[in-house]
Amino acid sequence: MKFSASLLILSLAAAASASSLHVPRRGGQRGRFGAGGNHKGFTASSSVAASSAAASVAKVSSVAASQSAAASATAVGTAAAASGSAAATGVSSAAVASSSAAATGATSVASSAAATSTAAAGDNGAAGNAASGADAQSSLTLLNSVIATGFENDGQAVPEAGQVASLTSSNNFINFCATEPGKPLTNGLQIVTGSCNPAPMGVIAAFTNMPSSKFVFPANGATVPANKDFTIQMAVKNLLTGNFVNAGENYFSAPQQIDAASGNIKGHSHVVIEALPSLGSTAPTDPTRFAFFKGLNAPANAAGILTADVPNGLPAGSYRIASINTAANHQPALVAVAQHGALDDMAYPIITPDAHHHPHHPRFASSFTVA
Repeated sequence: MKFSASLLILSLAAAASASSLHVPRRGGQRGRFGAGGNHKGFTASSSVAASSAAASVAKVSSVAASQSAAASATAVGTAAAASGSAAATGVSSAAVASSSAAATGATSVASSAAATSTAAAGDNGAAGNAASGADAQSSLTLLNSVIATGFENDGQAVPEAGQVASLTSSNNFINFCATEPGKPLTNGLQIVTGSCNPAPMGVIAAFTNMPSSKFVFPANGATVPANKDFTIQMAVKNLLTGNFVNAGENYFSAPQQIDAASGNIKGHSHVVIEALPSLGSTAPTDPTRFAFFKGLNAPANAAGILTADVPNGLPAGSYRIASINTAANHQPALVAVAQHGALDDMAYPIITPDAHHHPHHPRFASSFTVA
């Protein structure tokens, strides 16, 4: 009877091992918010073999146990070892593991099979732990150490007249763009119809490191002849100039960075000149239209001056010139406090047809004219 039970166990285990070789291989599973990349899943054939072998061994061992528990354990161990030798790579390990559990009874065998199946599918918890132990900048898991609990506060505990509630989040708005399904991700592109950008804001410049700029030329009251080359000169401070990324592929695609040595924003500047209807115009301009635009990508000179050439100058008319100081990925400079002076400059020189004659010179000019 013992010999028959052993042969039956051997036959069932071997059959399960052989049949599993036809099951295709699958990769590891990914857990929610995390990548289970560090854990490649077992093959599906191992899972099937383990479950089949375990079930077969459990059934027979239960019968054998009623006659002789000790003999059954010996027979099961012998049969499982034999099936392990005959089985394919991966299946043998599952069968041997099942035989060890079967020796303790049908219940423990079933538990072992369930555990094997769970491991084959990929455990989310294990994947999450593995991700948190990997490089934080490649992991898809949000670290507890960077969760900003203040984001859960809508700011309305001490309301102010007209104040609106802030959006709130308990996971750093990590999936915010999922709330805007109609908008594409910015994804480093300048999408003129609008987009949703998932990149974090990054490192914020200290109060003492806020950038500032001032036009040296053309300045307020300066004269510029029409249709003649001229060079814009702009002084800048607290900006580590010369840092710019590919505007066509990396637009707004990375957080603002700070230079460790100086504490200044790593970035660059731009100048834009817009035509105005007249010197006294008070109508807001149209930002989609401008007369001249130039990115100041080179570092400032030793005196802290950035320059931009305007070939052939500008036609006669009224204009204003402004700076746009940005971080490396072209996003506006972010600073530590809400109340601060202007980070950019805007020049309003008075220009007349006669570059050497000023019929009037108001204390505050709203624009300058190229004549």
